[in-house]
Amino acid sequence: MFFTKLFRFLGKDLAMDLGTANTLLYTAQDGIVLAEPSVVAIDTRTDELIAVGAEAKEYLGRTPERIRAIRPMKDGVIADFDVTRAMIAFFVRKVLTGFRYAKPKMVICVPTGITQVEKRAVVESAQMAGAREVKLVEEPMAAAIGAGLPIDRPSGNMVVDIGGGTTEVAVISLSAIAYAESVRVAGDELNETIQRFVQDEFQLLIGENMAEEIKIRIGSAMPLPEPRSMDVSGKSLIDGTPTTVTITDEQIREAIREPVNIIVSAAMKALEKTPPELVADIAKNGLLLAGGGALLAGLDQRISQETNLTVVLDDDPLTTVVRGTGRSMVDRDRFKDVFIN
Repeated sequence: MFFTKLFRFLGKDLAMDLGTANTLLYTAQDGIVLAEPSVVAIDTRTDELIAVGAEAKEYLGRTPERIRAIRPMKDGVIADFDVTRAMIAFFVRKVLTGFRYAKPKMVICVPTGITQVEKRAVVESAQMAGAREVKLVEEPMAAAIGAGLPIDRPSGNMVVDIGGGTTEVAVISLSAIAYAESVRVAGDELNETIQRFVQDEFQLLIGENMAEEIKIRIGSAMPLPEPRSMDVSGKSLIDGTPTTVTITDEQIREAIREPVNIIVSAAMKALEKTPPELVADIAKNGLLLAGGGALLAGLDQRISQETNLTVVLDDDPLTTVVRGTGRSMVDRDRFKDVFIN
């Protein structure tokens, strides 16, 4: 009994943003202690983990037949239970200090509209990875807390959180979500759309990492002040040889127009479904934009243009959700109403 209490005392509680694209971990003592891609490389002959996180991401598209680099999360939820459990366990071991067998309490953020089966998969994965207690909080709620919005007041606040697998739109009042809209179109869909465009337009095959680089460097939702272009290398579909083409920001903007429209439409639909009193509050308070997808150039301007709202881009949109998850973990009494399990 003494040692059990000692292990619990020494174990650091953890907040986790278990994302489709990236996983982030937060402790009360040190803040954000881990930010790594949600990718795992496995030896298919032995089922052993070869690499996890940033190292595994470099394996994408470069592995021999016996090694498989996979993303165990899809559209914000677990697609491969065993691999997700192994990934969580790896990340938890990486950041925990003190006794190796100390079991942390964990708070994990999940998409809105997650099913009971999906909730159970997240909780069981964390428990099997070593957590002794698991609480869940919805991503837009965590984003609102992370940005310091007054979620406990009888006033409407709107959040658009664009992750890797899902875009979460929520109107929050009195520590609850008054209306939520979730679409499984986000950063990964933009990457896939760019891959398809390059293949169709230039007969060139490129990998996930190259598509993401294109999105970051020249992708935009609105015309840029100065035109941008970049050289893109890949494999020719015609003869299989290495080929380089030049692609412009205008071409990429047109390529990703449809998924960007879906994201903007989700925000518009949420406003249409929200009671007028809360819409009046949102008009005064503005709209919070968070998540890695929020960094797409001009997206804040595009959403503002379509909604007639002031759009506030969080100072560090990649970490807004995990910071809010961490705050809910540290001050559980204050945020007890935001947990959904």
